Order: sequence, then C-alpha cells, then structure tokens
Amino acid sequence: MTHTRRRSSGSRVLAPSAVLFVLTAAGCSSGPSVTVPTPSSEAAGYCEKLHEELPDTVTGLERTDPSPDSDLTAGWGDGAIVLRCGVPRPARMDDTQSKGVDADGVNWLLEQPDGSGPRFTTTYRKAYVEVTLATEYAHDITPLSAFAEPVKKTVPDSL
Repeated sequence: MTHTRRRSSGSRVLAPSAVLFVLTAAGCSSGPSVTVPTPSSEAAGYCEKLHEELPDTVTGLERTDPSPDSDLTAGWGDGAIVLRCGVPRPARMDDTQSKGVDADGVNWLLEQPDGSGPRFTTTYRKAYVEVTLATEYAHDITPLSAFAEPVKKTVPDSL
C-alpha cells in the first residue's frame, strides 16, 4: 500500500494507524466485530455448509457480515441481526424453566441478556446456532423463520 502525504497550510497528516481508526469509527467496516466461535471440526463442517445457505436479506435487512470474516458468523442490517454457528451449548438449556420457541420447525432457546436484545440458540442440533437480535426485535421471532430452512438443510438433528 502506498501512502501519499500532502501538506497544506494548517492541515495535519494522519499516520496510517490513525486513518484506520478514523475509518473504523466512521462505520466503514463490513459490520460489527463479533467473537468467532471455536467449534469441533464436525460442528465447523455443518457451519460451513450453513454459511453457504444463509439468505442475502432477513426481514428486509441486507447482509453485512461482521468482522473478522468467518464462515462461522454472519450478519444483517449492520449488526441488527447476528448469527454465530458452532457456539458452546448454553448452560440455560439445563434449566427446566427456560423458554423456547419454534420457528418453522426449528427449536430455539430464548435468552434475554441484560441491556441487549434477545439471543436465540438452536436446540436438538449437532451444532449450536446462535442468533442475536437488536432490541427493536425483542418481541419478534420473524427473523428466525429466515434461518429455519438453511438450518434444517445443513445442521442435522441430534436426536
């Protein structure tokens, strides 16, 4: 990469790291930053297949995958909907009082973390798929329907 420096009176030249910071802060990245899961090789194989089947839009939101780029993560609406595949089994699945939902034949555990939107994790699958929704979707499971067919097609039941 070539850096061109031009000076004009009263202006300052930013170092390359400062430029990167400014671009990131301005929202020029591909999407929000998320933690990439570290699943078993078997689960990673299912997740790679799922990644290929994911839709380009979900509830009208365009796909904007988070960083870093990974077959284990995807996003829509610049972080409004984030999918991570190969996450660990949530401890709440052992709680008989946990709440779940069915979206077009796929079962999801519902968790409501403090200060954020709902988090759903598939149940009874050979790889756990987690979908986090922004707070404006707190009472809407419609986005999960967009993932039902891809999940059913690529991540087998564990039963």
